[in-house]
Amino acid sequence: MNNNKSTRKNDNKSASKAVKKQEKSRIGFLLLAVVMFLVILVSTVFNDVVQIYNNRTQTEELSEKKKLLLEEEASLKSEVIKLQDPYYIERYAREKYLYTKDGEKILTIIDAPESKKVVSEEEQKES
Repeated sequence: MNNNKSTRKNDNKSASKAVKKQEKSRIGFLLLAVVMFLVILVSTVFNDVVQIYNNRTQTEELSEKKKLLLEEEASLKSEVIKLQDPYYIERYAREKYLYTKDGEKILTIIDAPESKKVVSEEEQKES
């Protein structure tokens, strides 16, 4: 009988050890699953944050570009309106392309202070 009781105790101990091993393996599996879930969650959130930052940067750049293009458009519209005026076209052609009327002459004026300035700079280099 004694032998029978000790066998039962050993069986109970081994059964309880087996149950504890199963519980430990379940806990280990759940812990591994939670860690994997957290890693995936963190990497997803990180990628989303990086994408949001990139989108904001791109939005700022595009807003600046849009502002410059709108200014250019306003300037070009103004130029179109001016070019519909014959007096403006005449003045523009005279200034830009040196066109003249019959009997007019074009004189090119050399700015004297600038030429003296160039000469004085060359003299200083030689000294």
